[in-house]
Amino acid sequence: MDEILICAADAIEEGGKGVRFPVSAGGDDATGFVVRYGGKAYAYLNRCAHVPIELDWAEGEFFESSKLYIMCSTHGAVYVPETGQCAGGPCRGGRLRPIAVVEREQRIYWQPDDYVRPARA
Repeated sequence: MDEILICAADAIEEGGKGVRFPVSAGGDDATGFVVRYGGKAYAYLNRCAHVPIELDWAEGEFFESSKLYIMCSTHGAVYVPETGQCAGGPCRGGRLRPIAVVEREQRIYWQPDDYVRPARA
């Protein structure tokens, strides 16, 4: 399947605000998000591993105050940005669902898979 444009590469800053994008996950409407950490773009389904709710406390705000972890605004679960693995809180043993991304020609694209597909029209 083709890659789908998310945003310009400079739209996401290191440890800063992420960019949300519409997806279909398991046939349901959902959102994905992309953040930059360690100079690299990482994207995940915007769904906490603890309770399947969106993570950001304000649109695009995914990092906790130290900018070291992605945090669920509802119950405080924290995740490692590079892997999506739970690092603490009620998500024990869980992880965020990754979405493959490619950064090329100053743009960031996502790649659909069998579970995360383009949003329905």
